[in-house]
Amino acid sequence: MKTSTLQDVARVANVSTATVSRTLSNPVVVSESTRRRVADAVKATGYRINHAARNLRTQRAHSVLVLLPDLANPFFSAILEGISRVLARQGYSMLIASTQHVHDSGERLIDYLDDARADGMIVLDGGLETDVVEMLAAASQAERILFACEWVEDANFPSVRCENRTGTRIAVNHLYGLGHTKIAHITGPIGNVLGQTRKEAFVAELADLGLELKAEWIMTGDFTLAAGCLAAQEWIAMNDRPTAVFCASDQLAMGFIAELSRHGFKVPDHVSVMGFDDIDLAEQFIPPLTSIRQDRMMIGETAAKMLLARIVTPSEENLERATVLPVSLVIRESTSPP
Repeated sequence: MKTSTLQDVARVANVSTATVSRTLSNPVVVSESTRRRVADAVKATGYRINHAARNLRTQRAHSVLVLLPDLANPFFSAILEGISRVLARQGYSMLIASTQHVHDSGERLIDYLDDARADGMIVLDGGLETDVVEMLAAASQAERILFACEWVEDANFPSVRCENRTGTRIAVNHLYGLGHTKIAHITGPIGNVLGQTRKEAFVAELADLGLELKAEWIMTGDFTLAAGCLAAQEWIAMNDRPTAVFCASDQLAMGFIAELSRHGFKVPDHVSVMGFDDIDLAEQFIPPLTSIRQDRMMIGETAAKMLLARIVTPSEENLERATVLPVSLVIRESTSPP
């Protein structure tokens, strides 16, 4: 059976071979209609792209490395889906790695770019060691490294994030509007940029509302179910229990509620609880969790688009440096008047 060629695809698509080659190697530079015609022609002719030859010719890997702090955390699933969708439409693949294995060596990360295994990098961990961040910032490929969801303070990497401070203020005012004046907070990990930002916004909003905040009402967590369980034990042991608890993540809130349930406490009858993120399980949890929703799919899509723009047109002066996406309040059954 005859192997299909680039010329066969061009003939069926009724375009030049140069257009077919351009579409397959760099689809962002051609129109959507041309991409569809070429894609249909590829399917009709059975043409198979020689990826190794294409990458050698274009000096690109046509892949992007995505770094996660925790591969098991369901929070990242929608972000990865958003990244993957955008990359796939432009002929790029996604590589995934955990930052837990690279904290000791920024060189290992740069090797992905130097060895042409990836054309760019999206980092979803703002807790990289200082020397690793400095090494990435000094790399010749620094403009092709982008932070999403989390970020590094005082670093000049392009980034995508949500309105964390605004979301926290919305959460506090939701609880205050229900009549709660004794509100506690379970934080993210110490040193984590998201946890610190949300904690600072929480403290500031309570001060603006003139509400009391006892030191014991700030409980340290780490975005996990286990940390939420430990915080619940702290709440149970308090002599003066807050009537509402705002958690820095949905997983914290779920662990908190589960542990309270094991001790005979009911949410929201004994305490109102709300989270941040609105992960998929939040709606199905018992009780369904009130949360601050950040559009994780949009975070992923925006990050991928911003990075691809840097890969394709790195010399453009109008490339976005930072994008802040809106959040929204999703009210469910875990919060009620005290």
